[in-house]
Amino acid sequence: MPQGQPTSVPKDGLTTRQRRNRPLLMVHTGEMKGKSTSAFGLALRGWNQGWSIGVFQFVKSAKWKVGEEEAFKALGRVHDETGAGGPVEWHKMGEGWSWTRKQGTEQDHATAALEGWREISRRIADGVHGLYVLDEFTYPMHWGWVDVDEVVATLRDRPGHQHVVITGRYAPPALLDAADLVVEMSKVKHPMDDGQKGQKGIEW
Repeated sequence: MPQGQPTSVPKDGLTTRQRRNRPLLMVHTGEMKGKSTSAFGLALRGWNQGWSIGVFQFVKSAKWKVGEEEAFKALGRVHDETGAGGPVEWHKMGEGWSWTRKQGTEQDHATAALEGWREISRRIADGVHGLYVLDEFTYPMHWGWVDVDEVVATLRDRPGHQHVVITGRYAPPALLDAADLVVEMSKVKHPMDDGQKGQKGIEW
């Protein structure tokens, strides 16, 4: 991909413009931090283009206020008040099951996650958003809470021009095969290796 140029041009009958403007399914996976951060950077570009942005977080605690959430809600208000950018919706799906178990059984969390996916499926069918950020959505698939084949089929057959970016570790092979773009974050160094905990403005 030298200087942003494709390495080959497929014989698919599409013009350069048609191929360039295809809706993309993107996956950010791997063990290192930066998966969600990269997805939110992408969402900033989409907001600037006037796209409707839908963020759906699956395993971050409902009590955890990440910096991006406040920033995007502010951008949503800017759009509502001035018309600049695009509309923004931010949803925490399920019950906020994360690295530690919260109140409720695993079945409760599985049911809530599946309900969250059903809502996203409805929105995709209706073409609600220009960009969907499905943050930490690999985990419900990895844990078997959401059927991977159903997710792949829904995303593959989505109507209109809707981009989707999915973040999280343990992305299932079927999702990676279906994706147009896959990024794997690998660790070289991290401050936690030297006993440093996360800090404001860097981790949240």
